[in-house]
Amino acid sequence: MEKSLSCSLCSATQVELFAQDSRRCYFECQRCRLVFVDQQDFLSAAEEKKVYDQHQNDPQDSGYRQFLSRLFDPVLAQIADNAQGLDFGSGPGPTLSLMFEEVGHTMTIFDHFYANDPAVWQCSYDFITSSEVVEHIHQLGAELDRLWCHLNTGGVLGVMTKMVTDAEAFSRWHYKNDPTHVRFFSRQTFHWLAQHWQAECEFVGSDVVILRKSGG
Repeated sequence: MEKSLSCSLCSATQVELFAQDSRRCYFECQRCRLVFVDQQDFLSAAEEKKVYDQHQNDPQDSGYRQFLSRLFDPVLAQIADNAQGLDFGSGPGPTLSLMFEEVGHTMTIFDHFYANDPAVWQCSYDFITSSEVVEHIHQLGAELDRLWCHLNTGGVLGVMTKMVTDAEAFSRWHYKNDPTHVRFFSRQTFHWLAQHWQAECEFVGSDVVILRKSGG
């Protein structure tokens, strides 16, 4: 083990150095295969928000809607009419929530910086979406478990995030260069998460995963 670190997803302490560049070191959990940076390399909340404030996410931008459709379409295909949904990490220009509302679903949004309303945790939801968010979450396991607890039985959690393939590709990967990206999932990590939750897991394309909450 390279450092006295624990995984922010599964809490394992079996951690090894995965990659290193001029900016940061990246570690890999040997249990769930999450790749992550140490908290000493986190931006402050103020610095982090400055980065997000630069995002130009316009709900009227057809290109942005097309990008979000990679998550929207497979989630839509798995939910009933008039479902209750939560978009977690909706950002400065909520758009995915509008797309679901336009086809008849009721949406709530939550964002740590832009829509931080604790009242959303007083409800449960038929589906939850999280587009390009999980790679930013510091307290990853706690946040994901909270989402899962607020998902109704039979409901789906749809996540979009770029995924790690191997160390060689990671070394050339632009995605790791964003200083707000501190958690990097692989397919193995999502398989671990599905097993942890006893959930059904389906991958759609290269960057979307759908987790269904089983009954029982």
